[in-house]
Amino acid sequence: MQFSQIMSNTPSNMLPIGTFAPQFRLKDTNSNFHYSFEDLKGKKGTLVIFICNHCPFVIHALPEILMIASDYKVQGIGIISISSNDIEKYPQDNPEMMSEFAFKNSFDFPYLYDESQEVAKSFDAACTPDFYLFDSQDKLFYRGQLDDSRPGNGIPLSGSDLRNAIDALVYNRSFPELQKPSLGCNIKWK
Repeated sequence: MQFSQIMSNTPSNMLPIGTFAPQFRLKDTNSNFHYSFEDLKGKKGTLVIFICNHCPFVIHALPEILMIASDYKVQGIGIISISSNDIEKYPQDNPEMMSEFAFKNSFDFPYLYDESQEVAKSFDAACTPDFYLFDSQDKLFYRGQLDDSRPGNGIPLSGSDLRNAIDALVYNRSFPELQKPSLGCNIKWK
């Protein structure tokens, strides 16, 4: 059995382009402060990523996610990561472990805990990782995959889909509405 066959291959729900960013206020496991979307948004746009500590898809994509965060924060893109998993069934995703995961991986962006799962529901998030890029007016510009790389498929990480979308946003270029959904482990609902 191949590695990818034993994981849950859940695609994004593909929230409609132009949807306004759902508002929230969540605890950051890195700082213990509470932040809203408004507090963290970037001047040119905001990338919201639903992740968790244990998902093989997230672990696979994490090096590129960290590079994208580093490359684009300086260009005015706010970066927000959120975990919405049920910590009763998945204790490895609890806030203390989130804090350790963020520290171990040198996150320089907030890692928010969505205990009620209401934020994930408001984004119509389905999987980890799930990417949402909003423009400077807080309207959804891109939602979909990082790139074609998945654990075990042999395609190297490039971040090409997400990087192309961020570049289009930063440099005021049009971007096609035909976008491939992300694929990953399903969010662990209560």
